[in-house]
Amino acid sequence: MIEFIPLDEYYLYYINISLAIVLFTLIHSWLLEIDNPKNIVYINSLGYTILIILTLYIGLRPISGIHFSDMATYAKTFNYYKVGGELKTDKDVFFELFTKFCSSIMTINIFFLFCATLYIYPMFRVSKIFFKEYWFYSFLLLVVSFSFWAYGVNGIRNGIATSIFLLAVSFYKNKIVMIALLVLSTMFHKTMLLPVLAFSITFLYNNPKIYLMFWILAIPCSIALGGFWENLFATLGFADDRLGGYLSNGDGSSKFRFDFLFYSSFPIIAGFYYILKKGFDDKLYNQLLNTYLISNAFWILVIRAAFSNRFAYLSWFLMAVLIIYPLLKERHHKYQHLVIGQIVLAYFGFTYLMFSLYYTE
Repeated sequence: MIEFIPLDEYYLYYINISLAIVLFTLIHSWLLEIDNPKNIVYINSLGYTILIILTLYIGLRPISGIHFSDMATYAKTFNYYKVGGELKTDKDVFFELFTKFCSSIMTINIFFLFCATLYIYPMFRVSKIFFKEYWFYSFLLLVVSFSFWAYGVNGIRNGIATSIFLLAVSFYKNKIVMIALLVLSTMFHKTMLLPVLAFSITFLYNNPKIYLMFWILAIPCSIALGGFWENLFATLGFADDRLGGYLSNGDGSSKFRFDFLFYSSFPIIAGFYYILKKGFDDKLYNQLLNTYLISNAFWILVIRAAFSNRFAYLSWFLMAVLIIYPLLKERHHKYQHLVIGQIVLAYFGFTYLMFSLYYTE
């Protein structure tokens, strides 16, 4: 375990080291072309270093329910199975089986390290498969995203489920493996039915303009009808009583989060800029963008619900890939490497702003 860092400073170390890496990457984008051999050495060496150290840093953190919230609950479940406990629930049964199996062959510290690996490695793989030698920029965006830390140390099951989705997409050319992994992601966390269903729909219809209209329409519908959508979706249940509980829990007085709506618009603005302005045409990119639009529109409808951040993450986990994808696939700007560096800074800037506003209070 990593015990020499005070528990209340774990996130502080992560966020400030991330800031240093982002700024150093920006300096590189000023000084070197993206395909310069010196830059390739830099992004590969730093990328692999981040992959290894961040996995160890998150995976070997001390067990705490105070500083890492639900981590203590996962530890309690693991220890229950360790002494021979029977399956506790029929919800997300695969994750329960996974925890029970792990408890029979490893210690609890190795279990959390394994969970961190399952969370972070797919981010590396999808970046490596999609962007080849420039994978670092996608991976960096993924691990400095606003929600990255929370779903690595707190919402562990949900974080792993979304990463399995990314892993599935990395097998896009092998549809059998992709489908199997998509199903597996829903078995880890049933809420993944939403992005998996949305992604499936894009194989039938894949026009981003239509899905954009649906996303825009969700905003006035949410503002005008308020709690109607929460009650409707809670009544339908969405195949999971826990999901219905998230929707119905609360007094209905939560405000419409325009700040998070603004944040959610980042990949949409970027996507349509490159599609409409730059003529970027990529079938998989359109599918991922449309998956994001569908999933994020659902969150907008229930934005006032308690724990609505859990619904936001069902689209937000795609955000980093969507923002960087066109820039790593085709050349769109004269000084493209500098543009990439500035985008990395701006994207991480929101994460650091939220840290400054809420963590330091």
